[in-house]
Amino acid sequence: MDLGLAGKHALVTGSTAGIGYAIAKGLAAEGASVIVTGRTKANVDAALTRIRQAAPDASVTGIVADCATAAGARAVFEQVPDLDILVNNLGIYGRNPAFEIDDAEWQRFFEVNVMSGVRFTRHYAPGMAQRGWGRVVFVSSESALNIPKEMIHYGMTKTAQLAISRGFAMELAGTGVTVNALLPGPTHTENTDRLRAERAKAAGITVAEIEAAFFRDFRPTSLLRRFTSADEVAALGIYLCSEAASGTSGAVMRVDGGVVNQIM
Repeated sequence: MDLGLAGKHALVTGSTAGIGYAIAKGLAAEGASVIVTGRTKANVDAALTRIRQAAPDASVTGIVADCATAAGARAVFEQVPDLDILVNNLGIYGRNPAFEIDDAEWQRFFEVNVMSGVRFTRHYAPGMAQRGWGRVVFVSSESALNIPKEMIHYGMTKTAQLAISRGFAMELAGTGVTVNALLPGPTHTENTDRLRAERAKAAGITVAEIEAAFFRDFRPTSLLRRFTSADEVAALGIYLCSEAASGTSGAVMRVDGGVVNQIM
């Protein structure tokens, strides 16, 4: 299937690793000109090298900026005034007991996970609308619907992303710009794999045992009963960025392994 991405200009926030990297790599492989963003030059350069190795003909560049801050966003906007495709992937997560999350941590999660996407969408979507074509994707999480008790501050931000993506989709109705939310479930990424390895070592058990316990104790509704790969998640994200997805807007698209136990 031709996804109609050749020649499109795309930016993926937080794309030096994990799901963001996988989406950036996939878009580049489909012929889009992709901008990778990250906070350090070393990480950005490493991601660019990996993408070029995977897709030798890829048109890919990088910007070093902290996209979680207003100043970092402005730095990106100055270098890239217009886009066809925006993937709001940047996000943080972490486990904290509910009653031990202080105000600063609530606000930090909201600033990074929610306001970054608001700023980037607010800047780029009006231009897309003027040109009559555009794609905006918010990388949310199954935690938006299945609030995790071990990180409710994270779940809160992911639910907020659903409201924001739907609201922007309504604002952009009839313009040729679609806005959708992508809901991954438990996913293998460099960071999550590292954290599980650390927990396994501390507990004196194997990573496989940690993963089995996770699905037994925290995600018992999973239908896959395994972690998805970042590439599996990216496949749906890339589709949402494509011409082929022109009939989908304001939607919540799940690639959660069936964790969310409801029909939607």
